[in-house]
Amino acid sequence: MSKIISAQDLKINLQGASEAALFKWLVASFLMGKRIQGAIAVKAYRVIVEQHQRDTPQKLARCTHRQLVVMLGQAHYVRYDESTASRLLALANKLNTEYDGKVSNIVAVYADRQAFEKRLSEFEGIGPKTIEIFMRDAAAVLY
Repeated sequence: MSKIISAQDLKINLQGASEAALFKWLVASFLMGKRIQGAIAVKAYRVIVEQHQRDTPQKLARCTHRQLVVMLGQAHYVRYDESTASRLLALANKLNTEYDGKVSNIVAVYADRQAFEKRLSEFEGIGPKTIEIFMRDAAAVLY
């Protein structure tokens, strides 16, 4: 079994539930939630969020599909690069249009954990595995 990668491993400090940290951890969880090696998912996170500084829903939404595919390719995240790029853009756009670009606004609207998780599952490409990974580290600071 592969090592469980935490927010702390990615130097994401969730204490205080800062918006920047929640979004970064959501992107990382999204990438790790796919059937892909953890190390490749982490590299994709680092390329997109750290190297290309797409660390907010607004900045991510300004990427083109092609730019995201290239970034995923840099990380060798190639098996699902096209669909992942589309879903990352959909995630950023939905956060921007429905929640003013803030993960914490989902929490504010859906005060209990079960309702929050259900809402997350309504984002394209977020399934039970992504929610499990995200909540493993975020639940303590959110609920």
